[in-house]
Formats: sequence, structure tokens, C-alpha cells
Amino acid sequence: MDGIILPRIKCLLVDDLEDNLLALAALLQSEDVDIFTAKSGPEALELLLVHDFALAFLDVQMPEMDGFQLAELMRGSERTRHVPIIFVTAGAREAQRVFKGYESGAVDFIYKPIEPHILKNKADVFFQLYRQRQQLAQELNDKTETLRLNEMFSALLAHDLRNPLSAILASAQLLKRRSLEPHAQEAAARILSSGNHMGRLIEDMLDLARARLAGGIVIKRAPTDIKTLVERVVREHQAAAPGRIIDTGCAGDCLGQWDAERIAQVASNLIGNALKHGDPHGPVLVQVDGTCAGEVSLVVTNTGTIPPEIVPHLFDPFRGGRLPAGRSEGLGLGLYIVYQIVKAHGGQVDVDTGHDPQTRVWVRVPRCGNPKSDK
Repeated sequence: MDGIILPRIKCLLVDDLEDNLLALAALLQSEDVDIFTAKSGPEALELLLVHDFALAFLDVQMPEMDGFQLAELMRGSERTRHVPIIFVTAGAREAQRVFKGYESGAVDFIYKPIEPHILKNKADVFFQLYRQRQQLAQELNDKTETLRLNEMFSALLAHDLRNPLSAILASAQLLKRRSLEPHAQEAAARILSSGNHMGRLIEDMLDLARARLAGGIVIKRAPTDIKTLVERVVREHQAAAPGRIIDTGCAGDCLGQWDAERIAQVASNLIGNALKHGDPHGPVLVQVDGTCAGEVSLVVTNTGTIPPEIVPHLFDPFRGGRLPAGRSEGLGLGLYIVYQIVKAHGGQVDVDTGHDPQTRVWVRVPRCGNPKSDK
């Protein structure tokens, strides 16, 4: 790859005879390959602890520790188990011996006397595979770092945008209160509406950054009544969409230890999603069930179904590209943030779609939560 400097390829030769090591090294030496030699199994193991080898040639017949024993030790170590092993032997091509070699972890055998071009070609195959793995690992590292930097930039940008946006909203509110001129009132209302929408998008971007960079969305637990939160959220959505029907129902005890604002955000995102993507003439049903002793559930139901190919990606960030035409408003972060908030509370989210035809989203949160999820 252009612009990427990769470490040199390292090859290990193990043989108790110096002449054999010199001969193998001469055949395998090249500009981008470093040859390391060892005259015994223990000496080879010391080198394997220090270096990352692309390939190892092991002589089968060595005193104290033969090639099979060395191979078994290499396969038993996490660091060396993936190093390809080629056995070099002067013995006969016995089936039992070959089977033992492959059982020990060999990828191939080379028999003496060695044919130089066969040795070189086999080694080159493993060197090329090793180089490709290096390049892929480097690409992955570079892309991971680029993604991390992009997410950090998005988080910083979203954070810095809140101050000028607050000034714009304050000015619009002042204009709306002070001016009696109808056109100014309309302009101020449009600025406030657009500014509030932009504010929600900015908060979504910040929540995305918190979830991906900070190890999860931070929640602050306090005694909370989900029924009260949901009723407030429903009133807000009903005021914004007076022509839509939003029915509510509640059963049981809805008290627990949750982050009230985050749970309200979950309810708001789910109800907003149901209003936006469901049948525009169908009702939305919001039910809170506190009859279970250990948890409270919130179910939002709307008329309409979700295409089966979208369901597995429903809670992915930026899933807007997978939605049908005309259904890509916003950043596609609403349900992703719902999932992250519920996860931070130790709960779960489930979707049931296509049976009535209706779509139901279930949220279940433990009353006392999961202490490990608190930051």
C-alpha cells in the first residue's frame, strides 16, 4: 500500500546442524525478509517470545526437543499458535510420520535433499499472505482511528453549536414577545421551530458521541413515575400534531429508579417515530404496564408495518439510508439512542411488526436498574 511502511517479514529456521541453517538461509534470503536461526527447540522458543514470525521451518529430527514437540508447544501458546509451520525432514515419506506432523500443527512438509525453487515458492506464498494480513491490519487501524477522530470532531462541533443556537433562540423569543407586527411574529415562530429542531439534532449527535466514545450514555437515577413522564410527553406530541389520535393506557405501579429525562426521551422518540412513520390516519397507542414487580414496560403501537429487511437494522445509527423513499427525515439516530438509553438502564427493547398489520415497540426497564450501567 502506498504511504504505509510495514515491518519487515521475519522467518524462523530451526535445525541442530549449522550447515543446514546456512543453506536454508541462503535460499530464503531476500530484500524484505529477515532470517532468524535457532539450533534447538528452547532457543527457538526464546526467539518466538520476542519476534512475530511469518513462517517457521522446523527440522523434524533434533536432540532433546524434536520438531513435533516444538510445534505442539507453539500451537499451545496464544502468541505463536498462528505461525505457519513447515517441517523439514530427511526421513522417508511414511504416512504415519506425515499424519503426526499435521496433527502437531504443520501446514506442509519439505523433504531432503531440498529443491530450491520448491522451497522458495512455498515460502513466498506464506510471506505474501503475511504481508496481506499486515496491510489489512494497518488499514483497519487507520480507519478505526479516522472514525474515532471524526466522532470526536462531531462531538466537539455539536457541543460548540449549542452556544450560538441558544443565542438565536433567545433572540427569536425576544422578537416574538416585543414585536406586534404579524410578519415578525411569523418569522420568530419559524426561527424558534427550526432552532428547536436543530437543538434536537445536536443533542442526538452528542448522545451518539457519548454512546460510542464515552462507553455509553450517562444516566442519573432518581425516584421516577413513568406514567407521569409519558402523559407529559403525549401532551407535547398531541399539541404538535393536533389532528392525530394518541391514546394512552396505564396499569399497576409505575414507580422506579430511573433517569427521568432519559426515559422521557425514550417515550418521545418512540411516539414521534410512530407518528412519523405509521399510517397518518391511524391512531397511536401508548401503554405503560407496571403490574410486574421487577420492571415497568412501555409499549408504543401504530398502524403500519416495517419492511422485514429493515427490522434487523432498526436500532443502528444513521439507518436512514435503508428507509423507503420519503422516510429519511432526521439523522436516523432516534431509535439508536432509545436502545442506548434502555441498555444503560439495564433494560431491553423489542419490536413486533407485520401481524395486524401493526408495529409494536416494547421497552422494559428494571425498577432498580443495573448498577453496573451507571457512570
